[in-house]
Amino acid sequence: MTKKNKTVDKTNSDVRLLQGNEACVHGALLAGMSFFAGYPITPSTEIAEMMARELPRRGGVFVQMEDEIASMGAVIGASLAGAKAMTATSGPGFSLKQENLGFASFTEIPCVVVDVMRGGPSTGLPTSVGQGDIMQARWGTHGDHPIIALAPWSVQETLNVTIEAFNFSEKYRTPVILLLDEVIGHMREKVVLPRKADVRLIERKRPDIPAHAYQPYEITADLVPPLADFGSGYRYHVTGLTHDQWGFPTMRPDEVKSLLTRLRDKIENNRSEICLSEEYMCEDAERILVAIGSAARACKAAVDIARSRGVKAGLIRQITVWPHPRRSIVHYAQSVRSFTVVELNLGQMALEVERLAAGKTRVQSLTRFDGELITPDEIVDHLCVEE
Repeated sequence: MTKKNKTVDKTNSDVRLLQGNEACVHGALLAGMSFFAGYPITPSTEIAEMMARELPRRGGVFVQMEDEIASMGAVIGASLAGAKAMTATSGPGFSLKQENLGFASFTEIPCVVVDVMRGGPSTGLPTSVGQGDIMQARWGTHGDHPIIALAPWSVQETLNVTIEAFNFSEKYRTPVILLLDEVIGHMREKVVLPRKADVRLIERKRPDIPAHAYQPYEITADLVPPLADFGSGYRYHVTGLTHDQWGFPTMRPDEVKSLLTRLRDKIENNRSEICLSEEYMCEDAERILVAIGSAARACKAAVDIARSRGVKAGLIRQITVWPHPRRSIVHYAQSVRSFTVVELNLGQMALEVERLAAGKTRVQSLTRFDGELITPDEIVDHLCVEE
């Protein structure tokens, strides 16, 4: 039931004490990112600061744009020119990026968008933790579109998952959202920095056919067409209008259906690779917690305490948030007495777990949304009262 990413070989590595945001930068650089466009916003600003320092040293490009909208547009342009590109923001900026994020999803432009979540809505709590952007990551932009969103729970995993985000983006020709939260972004832990030669990287497919025959949205066996770099001799059309295999606007029902179906299926058909999760003490569990990010850290401690008090508790930690991993939820729904979804919001992921449990067991929501991290004791109290 459990699948974790294995992107990094720890042999011949460098050990450092890093902040989560710093680890994200290291992961992006190890993944081969060469372009960053952003606009400072708490609690993600350290990412832009470090990128401004480190990218030029490596021959890359850092651009502080005039706003979040332009930042996302610049990332799209850089990716079309062949660069691995990234931006970073928090909730209000993530809202501003949504139109261009939808454009990137529909035109299949690889890029990574980091959202270091804080309390909201609106300006909200700029320096406090929150996990209120879970549904926004999936449905923030309009229309039917696929998305991949990942949420690490430690500084080390932030580095590893950032690399995986670039790999997924390049392989499936799609934007990937990296959902950190303020606690993960600002906490410091020991991190193993691997040599670049030891990191498994995936590069986008590029065409190997004559330029006149290139179709940027052709239906290939894996449903992911090659992407030519702008300026490499391939001339093609990119539009946010519904388009045919050549990239030109179409309203033909068969072509509209074909495009939207392909975009969905290139992600859905690869759930086994994309959906990463981790189970803890679930084998004999009667009550299972479900969580992501910093909330999952409190859940793991709560499971240990609850077990010491005779409560058979377990934890499913979803590393991939979208598409939501369903195998563990569906499997354990047959046997456990309840799921409790622990979140730093009013209850968003609980809706997805409830859908997957399909009435086979009770699904409860345990939330905290006052800008503070939920504590293991709060979770244990819930488990023991339920017992």
